[in-house]
Amino acid sequence: MLNPLAQELNNALSGSIAEPLFSELGKRIFFPNGIIAQSGEAKKLGKTANGTIGMTVIDGHPVTLEAIKKYAPELTDAELVAYAPTAGNMELREIWKEKLIQKNPSLKTKNFSLPVLVPGLTAGISYIADLFLGQNDALLAADPSWDNYALICETRRGASFHQFTLFADGKFNIDGFEKAVKKEAETGFVRVLLNFPQNPSGYSPTKDEAEKICQILKAEAEKGVKILAISDDAYFGLNYEQDINPESLFAKTADLHKNILAVKIDGPTKEDFVWGFRSGFLTFANPEMTEDQYNALIKKLMGIIRSSVSCASTPGQSILVKAIKDPVLEEQKLNFKKILEERYRIVRDFIDSHSCSKLEPLPFNSGYFMSFYVPSKKACELRVKLLNEYGIGTVAIDEKTLRVAFSSIEKEKLLNVYETIYKVAEEL
Repeated sequence: MLNPLAQELNNALSGSIAEPLFSELGKRIFFPNGIIAQSGEAKKLGKTANGTIGMTVIDGHPVTLEAIKKYAPELTDAELVAYAPTAGNMELREIWKEKLIQKNPSLKTKNFSLPVLVPGLTAGISYIADLFLGQNDALLAADPSWDNYALICETRRGASFHQFTLFADGKFNIDGFEKAVKKEAETGFVRVLLNFPQNPSGYSPTKDEAEKICQILKAEAEKGVKILAISDDAYFGLNYEQDINPESLFAKTADLHKNILAVKIDGPTKEDFVWGFRSGFLTFANPEMTEDQYNALIKKLMGIIRSSVSCASTPGQSILVKAIKDPVLEEQKLNFKKILEERYRIVRDFIDSHSCSKLEPLPFNSGYFMSFYVPSKKACELRVKLLNEYGIGTVAIDEKTLRVAFSSIEKEKLLNVYETIYKVAEEL
């Protein structure tokens, strides 16, 4: 029997696109009227005394050890050590929504939720899987894909992980994607996760490819198929070629059709070069969802957060609020992006002017990585030989895919690294 609070949220979401997509956990989950909710009320109304939260307070402020405080002198005690709200620092959430519109101007006229802060993008993907992926469901993603997708989908959620071949003839495999979507649609549902710039390939779709991807999804939605369209935008904005679609696919899927629930997973970890802050965001969009329905869906997400990590770390959120409002931030980010693009150009020039009979570079134009297809299916052997004999670290995504993160290799070393990769591959 469902908890009354869960039923209340389900009632609020009745008739929305979220309702048929929920997993059994998604149906059961709710945000309890417990310590966090009651503390929130007391924070507003408890003027005499607030005995709701487990913190040590003096003169109305949480205490902070000097050994901690001295390393973050510009943060107040609350900004440094107090618990953060379950859905994240409200000011940061509002700022991030404004930034989404700045980076994706077409969102300005579209109906989407306030972003919810989660402890990293991996957590965001995991929470979406909790809400919308059950044991009888399937998640569609590219081949190759980041290995964490399968771990979350298959191992953690017990669902099926289906893949389509990402490339054909040196381009995004539109035909393969369409066939895979149509196959999923036979069940009445499509749950698809697209990640651009893609990990591990480092590819982002062109404007034409992005349009065709959306046309394929819309065609199935018009037949009554319920679609969960997840955009993993971990590396958003790191584009190095002119023909790349400049906006997130989320901006296109946000109002594509009433039968599509669009989800954006993004955050400052890569965009703002703060990997260890573990701060990500989840944002929902659908042309017919109301504000009340968004709030109900967010409360379910808050229940997932509360029942796992309770809340994300406070200091990172506090620093991000200040940093994003700092006028020098964008200029500093641009400098780092130039460094990444310079490394990309070196790798691009090498790949375009060299060949290796044992390796096939996958298309790449953005992000942190590029990958090789290894026809011999000896990617693991190649990785080990490069590491043990030449001290070069790479990642074997699977037996046929070797990923190289040019983002973490200084430009002076890049040519030697790639020459060595080609040499060792030929030897194998």
